[in-house]
Amino acid sequence: MEKIDLTGVPETMLQTLYARAKESRKSNHIIYDQKAIEIVQKLDYNFLTADKDMTMSTGVIARTILLDRMVKDYITENAYAVIINIACGMDTRFYRMDNGKITWYNLDLPETIEVRQRFFTENGRVSMISASAMDEQWAKGVDALNRPVLIIVEGLTMYLTEQDVQTMLTIIDKHFINATVFMEIMSPMVAGKVEEKSIKASNAKFTWGAKTGKELEQLVSGLSFQIDHSLMETMPDIYPIYKIIGRIPFIRNLSNKIAVLIKK
Repeated sequence: MEKIDLTGVPETMLQTLYARAKESRKSNHIIYDQKAIEIVQKLDYNFLTADKDMTMSTGVIARTILLDRMVKDYITENAYAVIINIACGMDTRFYRMDNGKITWYNLDLPETIEVRQRFFTENGRVSMISASAMDEQWAKGVDALNRPVLIIVEGLTMYLTEQDVQTMLTIIDKHFINATVFMEIMSPMVAGKVEEKSIKASNAKFTWGAKTGKELEQLVSGLSFQIDHSLMETMPDIYPIYKIIGRIPFIRNLSNKIAVLIKK
């Protein structure tokens, strides 16, 4: 068994990993993540809080369904794309999406990558970058070769400041010509006001939010907002009642969104 000693935002990657593994074990699973199951079985970690946190688990599954669809569609249209997964944690999306042609970079903080390396051997078309998303050096290590680039920012911005988000977007704008960004954002009505049990137990805290991805255009001029995809789009896959309540504007506005931006 692997003993993991993390706290704060890096620790949240274990909780999202557990949520995917727990869903995958169900006979009627909506997503299936074999690697998540395998890793959770090897971890010496108390998942009791994560197991009881239905708000966190439901959000993780809805987000996984939505981003899997979006990334799959992008790869279908851009078979040789370069994909950069910022704040990858213990994400396994490459192994569900790989078409044998894409190049995939998993980027995260050094302490996170150290843990990831215990469970993943990644080189060649899938590799790891140990760095902060706000450190410009990481972008210099990506070989895009004039290929289309997709940057995924999942489960990160809500823990940052607006300045951090601006810095990250500025790096993307500066270094990648043919870039598309899928960035998860949290409503300001939730950030700093609502706490998930497992997040609080990790001493992490939601700090930043945006009503819409349109607000991101104000942070960096070189990226153009295209559309927001609300997690409410996939909540009915989990709870059919959301086909009805998901239409209520207030409920829909509370939901996290995946903002799509492209390089101008």
